Formats: sequence, structure tokens, C-alpha cells
Amino acid sequence: MSMVVIGIDPHKSSHTAVAVDHNGRKLAQKTVTTDTGGILALWRWAAALASAQVLWAVEDGRGLAGRLVRTLIGHGAEVVWVPPKLMAQCRASARTRGKSDPIDALAVARAALREPDLPTAHLDQTALDLRLLTDRRESLVTRRTAVINALRWHLHDLDPALDTGTTSLTGPRTLATLTTALHALPASVRRDLALDLTSEISALNEHISHYDQRITELVTPIAPTLLTIVGVGTLTAAKIIGETAGITRFRSSAAFAMHAGTAPIPVWSSGKTQFRLNRSGNRQLNTCLHRIAITQLAHHPPARDYRDRWTTRHPHATTKATLRALKRHLTNTIYRAMTTDATLQQDQLNQAA
Repeated sequence: MSMVVIGIDPHKSSHTAVAVDHNGRKLAQKTVTTDTGGILALWRWAAALASAQVLWAVEDGRGLAGRLVRTLIGHGAEVVWVPPKLMAQCRASARTRGKSDPIDALAVARAALREPDLPTAHLDQTALDLRLLTDRRESLVTRRTAVINALRWHLHDLDPALDTGTTSLTGPRTLATLTTALHALPASVRRDLALDLTSEISALNEHISHYDQRITELVTPIAPTLLTIVGVGTLTAAKIIGETAGITRFRSSAAFAMHAGTAPIPVWSSGKTQFRLNRSGNRQLNTCLHRIAITQLAHHPPARDYRDRWTTRHPHATTKATLRALKRHLTNTIYRAMTTDATLQQDQLNQAA
């Protein structure tokens, strides 16, 4: 049976779709709105377009195509995510010049044809919830950091002794002591602003603690094996699960490493093996792996032993290359742990049924 691939370039107000045949020849295109009516119109257009097997390829734009993909999967469609860099490479290699929504959608479809092993999308509400919660927590932490920086400037002007720059300004006791000291100063606009910023930090602390608790409640029962890895706490586990969006959609640890951006990129010839940093993949997930690697090198002897053995086999390798090798090794460990946790969850569901 021949296949029709529909590439989609998603945006906030519109989705542009281009259908291609199994050879990559353009068949048709359509632009719809992002509301329910537009998505259903896109589904009817695709159904009328071909009776052959249809593969939906959607550019992996963070937050732009979630509703579309959930609707397509709910209708029984097969959907794959296409990384933006892969789409851009396919567009650059095409004969068509320029950039537009139809050109991008065509590149998405052809990229899906070129790479048949792209991870499929599926519904995982828990992973989506964790991704939303961790994103919200990170935005609150960023805002708190900005408020603390503003507060330090005011404290330095009021009295440098109030803030030596070495003490965290997030602890309840520290904030209480600072508030008392500010009230003892003569009344001024700057003092009132400092008190207001102190209250804002306390409020942000409460919000962050609330999200910490919600994340912990969600992660603990679904990731018992993942949480046993040194350097993986509840927040890191939540980030990994949210960014992975279902470990079972990856056929192997190598495919997962490509998604995480830890698969080495060969850059050598004439028999001298060399690899460079992989700048593709999910950078949020890659950051988690980087933090875990740094933590394990400091507190986990097996990680240091692996580093030493790898360095012995590659005496001319740089420190960064060694760290990349450890991250690739950790990717395998995390893949196995998440696969085990997914199997445990499935077994529990089967027993409950």
C-alpha cells in the first residue's frame, strides 16, 4: 500500500499542511485555523485526499502543536515529530528557494520520508502534566531570581551590611531577619520598595514549594527506578519524563540518545576517529543529563571509574569529550530505568484491569 505523508508547519493562529506521495512529490496543501473547526477541516481534507495509509509529520514546535497532535491521535492517526533542525536541513537541500509556511510544511513531510525512524507521538497525560508543572516552576524560579537581584541593589544602597552577597535570600529565617532590619531603618521610598520585594520573594517561595509538592506526588509512584540513579531527584526526574514524553516511543537507547542530543557526531577521515558535540536534540533533556553527569563525577565513584577507563582508552581526549562520553553512558542507564518503570506501570494497569 502506498503512503501519503502530510507535513504540518504549526503556528499560533494557523496550521499549514502539505501532502506528498511516497516519492516526496507534492500533492496538495491546505491552511486551517488552530481551533477545533480548523483541525476537523484538516482531518476531512486528509481523508478525502487519499485512501492510502496516511502518516502525519508535525514540526516539533514547543507548545504550538499539542492540541493538534492530541486531536489527530484521538482520531486514530499515526503522528511523528520532526525536529526543527531536520526540517531546516531538508528545506535547504530542496530546489525551492525561500521560506514560507507551505515550503516549511513540505520540508517537514520530506524529512519524515527521509528519516523513517522518527519517534512517534502518543498521548501521555502524566508526562504532559509534569512538563507543564516543571515549566511553570522554572518560570517562578527565574522571576524570584530577578526579584532577589533587584532587592540586593536596594540593600546595597540602604546599608551594605544588610546583604554581604554570600547569603541566600530565599530562606524564611533570612527573610524574617531582613524584614525586621528594614523596618528599623528610617522611612524612605527605597526602604518601602525593599520591603515590598522581600514580601514578593516570600510569596514566590510559597508558590515554588507548592509546585515542588505537586511534582513530587506525581513523580514518586511512576519513576521508582529512575529515582534510584545518583543525581536524579524528583525535579530532575520530572523534567526527564516530561521532555521524553513516553520512553516506549523510542525503539532503542540509541534513538533516545539522538532525541537527547547525546549521540556523538562523527567528524573524521583518514582513519583518525573523532567526534564532536551534538547540538541537536532536546536541549532541556540534554541539560538534565549534564547536571546528572556533573553530580555523579563529584559523588558517585562508578562514574569516576568509567571516566578514568574511558580516558585511558582515549589518552588524547579533552575533558569535554570525556564528559560527553559519560553523558552518552548515562543515557543508556536512564533509558533502561525508564523502560523498567514503564513496564511496571503497564503491569499495574493489567492487574487492575
